[in-house]
Amino acid sequence: MSISKLDYCQFLLSSQINYTLTHMADHVPGFSHDTINRYLREEKLSPRLLWEQVQPLLEPDPQAYLVFDDTVLDHSFGPGIETVRRQWSGNKKSVIRGVGLVSCVYVNAHTGQFWVIDYRIFDPDADGKSKLDHVREMLKMTVHRQLPYQTVLMDAWYAAKEVMLQIALMGKTFYCPLKSNRLVDDSGGEQPYRRIEDLQWSETELAHGKVVKVRGFAGDFKVKLFRVEVSTHRTEWVVTNDLSQGSTQDAQQVSAKRWKIEEFHREAKQLTGLEDCQCRKARIQRNHIACALLVWSRLKTLAYQTGQTVYQLKHGLLHDYLVAQLKNPTINMLIA
Repeated sequence: MSISKLDYCQFLLSSQINYTLTHMADHVPGFSHDTINRYLREEKLSPRLLWEQVQPLLEPDPQAYLVFDDTVLDHSFGPGIETVRRQWSGNKKSVIRGVGLVSCVYVNAHTGQFWVIDYRIFDPDADGKSKLDHVREMLKMTVHRQLPYQTVLMDAWYAAKEVMLQIALMGKTFYCPLKSNRLVDDSGGEQPYRRIEDLQWSETELAHGKVVKVRGFAGDFKVKLFRVEVSTHRTEWVVTNDLSQGSTQDAQQVSAKRWKIEEFHREAKQLTGLEDCQCRKARIQRNHIACALLVWSRLKTLAYQTGQTVYQLKHGLLHDYLVAQLKNPTINMLIA
């Protein structure tokens, strides 16, 4: 029997904890480990497939948010896996061995619903591209796809000059935190650049932000800077090219929308086996990730349609199976 993308996606959807090819071969009649391995090694699933699945389900919104961020798929115990490299993991708060996944999430500003519409695998040894290159590529794709949105949200890692200027030239608004050691000028050129953490803030500026120039940008490119108290021990310095934004509280609320992508990363890892493929070949890893994201997208769509969470849907599959087995006369006879 020949295996298809649908077969592998159905396995990722159905399995609860074990996402290995051996487990699939043990539970799907007609498919051997070698058959599955050969399919994943020879197939080439691209991010375009995800967009083709999501596009008809997307609820376009001219005021939508586009969110970029990356996550590391932990393969600390997978030596010899291609595309695995040592990189910083925000979840682990340390450098680990893993596969870097850069994602783009589309958030409807009115409903709060969101969809992952694009992604890239961070593998500079294979393509020579940085994470910033991938983000800039995905931004260009939104133009090609004529996708309506207004605001781009991203982490401090992506708050680079090239990315911010690209967003501004596209006529879009960005909100992103800057690192505390970033050099800015809030004096209109009368004083030297200073680290953000060394700036002085009046009560008015704390409530409404201040206009600054970030070092390295052209003299006429100004941004609005807000000091946001995230918690007692944590402060974020959020900037936007929307100079009309006059509320720190509103800026904080907009910036907080970027946590939607963290929700996506968490759900995909926990429910689709996104980081659980043990195969060594880069092509198999890429195809596994592609199928896992297709499965998450389908789960999320069903969750919106049924008013359930993706966790309820996923675990409900196991519940339905157990109920069916308990009604099986053969099983009951064995227990008796």
